[in-house]
Amino acid sequence: MEKYLTIYTETRKKIKAFSYFGWLMGWDQETEAPEGSVEYRTKQYQVLAEEMYKIQSDPAYIEAIEYLYAHKESLEDPDFRVEIKNAFKDLRMVKKVPKDELISYRVLTSQASHIWAKAKEADDFQMFAPTLEKIVEFNRKLVKYLETDELKGYDVLLDMYEEGFGVKEYDLFFDTLKKELVPFVLEVTKGNKPKFNRRLKTAIFPKEQQRKFSEYLMEVFSYDLKHGLLKESAHPFTSGVSSTDTRITTKFHEDNLASSIFSTIHEMGHAIYELQNDPKYDDTFLHGGTSLGIHESQSRMYENMLGRSMAFWKLHYPKLVELFPKQLKGISVEEFYLYINQVERSLIRIEADELTYSLHVMVRYELEKQMINGKLKVKDLPNKWKSLMSQYVGKRPKTDKEGVLQDIHWSGGAIGYFPTYALGSAYAAQMYEAMNKEINIEEAISKNNIKAINLWLKEHVHTFASSKSPKEILQICTKQDFNPAYYVNYLKNKFKQ
Repeated sequence: MEKYLTIYTETRKKIKAFSYFGWLMGWDQETEAPEGSVEYRTKQYQVLAEEMYKIQSDPAYIEAIEYLYAHKESLEDPDFRVEIKNAFKDLRMVKKVPKDELISYRVLTSQASHIWAKAKEADDFQMFAPTLEKIVEFNRKLVKYLETDELKGYDVLLDMYEEGFGVKEYDLFFDTLKKELVPFVLEVTKGNKPKFNRRLKTAIFPKEQQRKFSEYLMEVFSYDLKHGLLKESAHPFTSGVSSTDTRITTKFHEDNLASSIFSTIHEMGHAIYELQNDPKYDDTFLHGGTSLGIHESQSRMYENMLGRSMAFWKLHYPKLVELFPKQLKGISVEEFYLYINQVERSLIRIEADELTYSLHVMVRYELEKQMINGKLKVKDLPNKWKSLMSQYVGKRPKTDKEGVLQDIHWSGGAIGYFPTYALGSAYAAQMYEAMNKEINIEEAISKNNIKAINLWLKEHVHTFASSKSPKEILQICTKQDFNPAYYVNYLKNKFKQ
């Protein structure tokens, strides 16, 4: 046993170090690397990927994992048992996927976000289509390599992001949303809309002032700037490597004040989760969120349930007016609240309102399912996207930029990821209800005491990192199994007003 423990922990140390440098390269690429550096960086990344593969596929390391998994009941630390279970599951990639294919795919996805960004800027899907075809083709092969008696087809990919949720569970969840929310959305979005000052949509809000408000928000939410920072990127994201270093990005649009505000709050939800992981997990493979759904529950809760509340803006709107006195002159907090909670049939997922957001996710879920099942070709994506958007959201995109090219995720190979966004919103409603029974959330927000909310979530969600499954976290946090009724009721209660 001791021999295998030593091999495992020493190899883990190397993998963590290589992962750290790969992470730094990725962060640099997405935030500030010059355009001309792509080719040279890709060459270096290929060397890194090959060396990482050698370490991960070392027969001694594989043997150690297999031995420890076979004797996992003898391991005293329950967290280490979870880690070994996960490591054994991850061996599938090394044992079942051909080395050359896996390395080529990793190199491909290291370049793909750059190709996607240029295609989006040019509003030209054909620039990205050949790359996306290769990504989809690899994932279809991956499904075949990794299929088991329990997991087939698209379920193989879905399981990577949310253990225990497959097509059967997601179909039931989305069917609930179709039945309960789509008719409600159609009703809410027809007829007269709430009126607010047109300057909120037409004024120019200088980037530097928006940046100052984002910095103010980081103080309000107690985002630890000793262990995090804020930069700008084409698509806002959170990138973390430990409880001592988790960074966020946002995007500033001078014609859209709300965009950077809620992108910043959303990403802080992700980052605070990882920063509040117990530091004992930093040198293990358990650091980070337990699943994409639980991770998204935190960002959506911070963004929508805290950040879009009237209690929040009654306290912090004066600071916004201070930064934009001309643009917001004569506009009340009530009017601003209506503006940031307006419901409409929109085209861009990350700009979508809280009510219609999950309908955008349904579009991507259906497309992914059809692509992986071989029922939809990449070349047909733009038209199918437009059709489903019209069906589920009630609005049809006119361009690729506002349609199929709007998200970065497929360029990174994240197929099976999107459905967790909707699931996360539903988790958030259930967690909020449980937390509100123990602390008065609105009162905490009104007293500028979001620290109290952070601490409750740390105790009930964040501290466990990925040592607990999504279902275990939900039980610890809410004392119940997953119930989407909380989400549907929350949305209907808020937006029927």
